[in-house]
Amino acid sequence: MSKQKKVRDYVGHMHIYIIISAIMILCAIAGSLIFGVEVAIEFKGGTILSYSYTGDVDTAQVETLAKGILNTPVTIQTGEALGDGSGKTMTISFSCAEGSFTPEVQGQLTTSIQGKFPDNQIELLESNDVSPTSGKQFFYKCLVAALAASVILIIYIALRFKRISGWSAGMCAILALVHDLIAAYGTFVIAGFEINSNFMAVLLTILGYSINDTVVVYDRIRENRALMGKKTPFEELVNHSVNQSARRTIITTVTTVMALGV
Repeated sequence: MSKQKKVRDYVGHMHIYIIISAIMILCAIAGSLIFGVEVAIEFKGGTILSYSYTGDVDTAQVETLAKGILNTPVTIQTGEALGDGSGKTMTISFSCAEGSFTPEVQGQLTTSIQGKFPDNQIELLESNDVSPTSGKQFFYKCLVAALAASVILIIYIALRFKRISGWSAGMCAILALVHDLIAAYGTFVIAGFEINSNFMAVLLTILGYSINDTVVVYDRIRENRALMGKKTPFEELVNHSVNQSARRTIITTVTTVMALGV
């Protein structure tokens, strides 16, 4: 006689999960207020200075030097120059008040960096002003796409799963989606990551995975109702369905993370 698998009582411990979710949402809100939200330059606009150099340059010292001259936070990134690979590039990104970054200030910054690292042959390659318009348009398009997808999903889930809950199932699916997006947002804010185009891509990816998992669970509930009978308590149906879907969700998440790591 085969041993029956133990079914975890998710519904019975629902209050614990609600408390955890509430704490997570509060942490996201508190993190936004305490740490602030770092918005990438493509969304708020600013200037990008590109330099070429050789050898090794301490980016922490460059950041300190640039902050002192520009009186604003800066972001330093380094990379390999195209060509023979012997040279390197460094970009300094920042946003400041309109009209405060003049050619004189740019010259002062470049001269100061060259004086700080005289042996690294630092040269200014280009200076670009970044308009926030394109970033805002991208953000609005992502927002419109998410809202349109939410409306379509509510209608789709309500029609497909009308026998188990209907419209409330669709609304709960969107609520779960918002919960997952808040979790991603809170992680970015607390970890000090920028809200940039990568963040928007993360949200859209989570949107797909979250809805997919929700539909799988709903489908299991519908199938289990037919197998276990209509008199089976709804809480028991949910527990069985979530238990049957949990392994698939974990495997999907692990393989996705492994692929990103590679």
